[in-house]
Amino acid sequence: MQTVYKIFILVLVVSLSACKSTRSVASTEDLESAKIIASHYDTHPQFETLAARLKIRYQDPGTNQSVTVSLRMKKGEAIWMSASVLGISLAKAMITPDRVQFYEKIDGSYFDGDFELLSEVLGTELNYEQVEALLLGQPIYDLRSGGFSAGPTSTRYVIAPRKQSALFDLFFYLNSGSFTLQQQRLTQREESRDLVIDYGDFTREQAGYFPSEIYVKAQEGDKATLIDIEYRGLDFNRPVSFPFSIPSGLKEIEL
Repeated sequence: MQTVYKIFILVLVVSLSACKSTRSVASTEDLESAKIIASHYDTHPQFETLAARLKIRYQDPGTNQSVTVSLRMKKGEAIWMSASVLGISLAKAMITPDRVQFYEKIDGSYFDGDFELLSEVLGTELNYEQVEALLLGQPIYDLRSGGFSAGPTSTRYVIAPRKQSALFDLFFYLNSGSFTLQQQRLTQREESRDLVIDYGDFTREQAGYFPSEIYVKAQEGDKATLIDIEYRGLDFNRPVSFPFSIPSGLKEIEL
């Protein structure tokens, strides 16, 4: 049973390499884009630590399961997750900017490496900040880099790279009233791959907004993987600990 491992890996794979664009001379359109993007970043909650309970439902063609996850985070430094079913601990993950560790008891496997190794395996850049942003309902790329353009549609704002990558198309959609992130989408048409991350209602927390639910759908051809992450409790700025050690006797996951 590798459900928790699949969830963790898919969260990592979501964070594909950033689009590289060059800055251009500021125009009226550039200034309007910058204003929309700045309004979005004003919605981000400010905190040092986070403790939360998650309900994660995972479904693919061969698996359909729910797990309860305890999440602890120290902003910019560490993400700790402990997954359980019916109160029985199944897996733990510890993620820092320099290291990625994970183990699952039932399957008897573990991973201990870093983002550089994962980037080499995936063939694309991957970092801690992207994983943290995904869990916080924030863009997995820095939209303030100057390489993105923003504008209104009939129902919401859309942000996209000024020049899309040759490998994939990338889009971000904002609520037209609150400027919170509604969706981020990555599409590889030639490979028939589509990754969509939708966000449920946001609640006001820590002078900003936090997603109540995250929906991930990864489509490849006619095969779909669905992940529903529901936040069931949030506690900010209290002391948190990150107990983690890989039990002996587990088999290392070879990438």
